[in-house]
Amino acid sequence: MNEEKMEKTVLQTLEKLEKLGLDETLPAELSWCWNSFVADKNPVGLIEKSQKAHALLSEKKAVQPRAVSQKLLDDLEKVTRAF
Repeated sequence: MNEEKMEKTVLQTLEKLEKLGLDETLPAELSWCWNSFVADKNPVGLIEKSQKAHALLSEKKAVQPRAVSQKLLDDLEKVTRAF
């Protein structure tokens, strides 16, 4: 997955997390990890926070199927497997 698609996925994930109010700190942590990744290309934090976001969004989708798109979940999973 190229960096442009990763950025788009991370931004969509941040937007969805904030809109649904699933976690108070995860959006800020994910944003920080993305900016850190852009600066130093170390994906450890980005992978960890993306996995946490994927788990939260998957749980929400199980309860409210229309709240989270499957494409977002698939793209978020690709971010975690890109490394």
